[in-house]
Amino acid sequence: MYQFFVSPSQININDKSVIITGPDVNHIKNVLRMKAGEEISVSNGLDGREYRCGIESLEQDRIICRLRFVKEDGVELPARVYLFQALPKADKMEWIIQKAVELGVYRVVPVAARRCVVKLDEKKAGAKVARWQGIAEAAAKQCKRAMIPQVTEVCGFSQAVREAANMDAKLIPYEMAEGMDRTREKISGLRPGQDIAVFIGPEGGFEEAEIREALDAGIQPVTLGKRILRTETAGLTVLSWILYQLEGRS
Repeated sequence: MYQFFVSPSQININDKSVIITGPDVNHIKNVLRMKAGEEISVSNGLDGREYRCGIESLEQDRIICRLRFVKEDGVELPARVYLFQALPKADKMEWIIQKAVELGVYRVVPVAARRCVVKLDEKKAGAKVARWQGIAEAAAKQCKRAMIPQVTEVCGFSQAVREAANMDAKLIPYEMAEGMDRTREKISGLRPGQDIAVFIGPEGGFEEAEIREALDAGIQPVTLGKRILRTETAGLTVLSWILYQLEGRS
């Protein structure tokens, strides 16, 4: 079943109508070639609910749907997970964002760490973030998320640390972290309702000064095992652990 996002104002519970406008109109009519009577899933990106609708009519600039039922049991993680991802080389960021959205991330914060090879000026950064946001939206639709995770503007490492300062749990993979038993304890301590920050370095890792800054700010080091993981693997590994911990308790 296809998933679409609308604003809350486009869902009218009283008369059970749902109106779809914008680019999704062309996608439904001319790409998917859907017809009246077919069922779709709609989310407003805010309340975590899934609104099941039947297409009633396909007009020139809008799709009119009739609400059939509301699915209350949400698909979102019971905590907000923020991925602070250092800018990787080439197009790896697109893949990271896609998979992070599938794993339930709440927000992706691109970080310009000191060892990042990629350097984005203001103009390029704006275009990149817009593209990354589009990838997040497409991934959210594909995996039937109830919300579209935000991809923020690129920030420096110190700014990222400050943004994570008041979060309930803050993790950073680090080669010199204590063994897997200590990492397991930290992951098992995560709880529903928390704000959780995950910091992932670039290909060359974070500089020692950045690690010290993170540790001084209360960000907890974790190990990813005995092997060195690529940046695009490291974040997804930690997110998978968090997903397993949170959904196992919810």
